[in-house]
Amino acid sequence: MYFHDKRLQYPVRVETPDPLFARQLQQAIGGIEGELRVCLQYFFQAWGARSPNNKYRDMLLNTATEEIGHIEMLATAVALNLEHAPLTLQETAAEASPMLSAVMGGERPRHLVEGMLHKHLLSTGLAAFPGNSDGLPFDCSHIYASGNLAADMFSNITAEATGRTLAVRLYNAAHDPGMKDMLSFLIARDTMHQQQWLAVIEELGGMENVLPIPNSFDQSLEKQEFSYVFAGTDRNGEPPPAGRYTQGASLDGKGQFTAMQAQPLGEEPTLGPARAGSGAQKEQMGTNPEA
Repeated sequence: MYFHDKRLQYPVRVETPDPLFARQLQQAIGGIEGELRVCLQYFFQAWGARSPNNKYRDMLLNTATEEIGHIEMLATAVALNLEHAPLTLQETAAEASPMLSAVMGGERPRHLVEGMLHKHLLSTGLAAFPGNSDGLPFDCSHIYASGNLAADMFSNITAEATGRTLAVRLYNAAHDPGMKDMLSFLIARDTMHQQQWLAVIEELGGMENVLPIPNSFDQSLEKQEFSYVFAGTDRNGEPPPAGRYTQGASLDGKGQFTAMQAQPLGEEPTLGPARAGSGAQKEQMGTNPEA
């Protein structure tokens, strides 16, 4: 069960509406780095969580619900930035914003900028939508909920890292002080969320305990001679670049890193002839194409 408070989690103010920035904010809503992604990712991880201790399920639910509030903030920011966007398709995007005029005269094709304004007008009535900055709908293809707690934590760290990177880019692109203030809050929350997922990994015993994932698999059943070897694949036989991953103890404490030049250990694959009815050429079917 979820409850709604009509007040925003953090103030959203726009002094100078900017339709181009509204488009950019769409990436933070429905892009692969956006809030829809992390919100649904954390929800599905929580809803499928299996553990004798429900605290990680509860933690995920709390954070997923907070992300709904971030979507609400960004959707409000998009609408506020569209306050003075053109209301007829005959009006030019340049009339809506001096910045748009500069962009249209620069690298970004005019039809792309105007097209996004038309989508905001025709599809949403000058409001946000569940899509990215190119107008493509969010499709859930980057939501990861594996059912393995440690694997999901690493997925969440990546999600928050890319989300924070996007938020920093938006902050640097913003000119409105209210937008910078809102983004500074979202960046701070991304900082915390990165830390909390790392803290779960530490609480589970750190790298030495959680790795390799899943740690429930008996490593004696894997080809252990390949478990901690960095494979170089330079075609000229150059040795792989030395680093932490080529020497010393492995991060899980269960092996020693080494390096080698990769060699083909298998044979050249040979497939049987194409079968009749497969749509192949008769020359592919061998001596008895009717078989």
